[in-house]
Amino acid sequence: MALTAFTSRLGRSQGRIATPNATSGAFVLGDDEPGRFFELAPGDHAEVTQETDLTDIMLVRALLRLRVPASTPSGLAWEASLIVDGTKCARMRARPGRERLVTDLAANVSKLSGLHILGVRLELVAV
Repeated sequence: MALTAFTSRLGRSQGRIATPNATSGAFVLGDDEPGRFFELAPGDHAEVTQETDLTDIMLVRALLRLRVPASTPSGLAWEASLIVDGTKCARMRARPGRERLVTDLAANVSKLSGLHILGVRLELVAV
């Protein structure tokens, strides 16, 4: 596997990592360690997905913390989104230099049934 901005430190500050004061750890898309810089372009993203049975499910929600580096160039933003079968169903952005606890990111899946690919994506987007 080629190392990228999203895979160069898996297990240390990217991917599933142990966090202080948490027994189950966290899953990090991006990098949990401040001050790490990479060359990225709009559309670059990291995501985690899994196949899920959505029968009789009304909403899927994500609980996440989004930290955006203050050094994010103007005209660009980081966007977190819930994706179902590759389509963004809910999304939010945070301003550069801000950290936001996101408790209200939800997608209506009430019209879906059976197995679908559900995920969370972190993407660099042009604004």
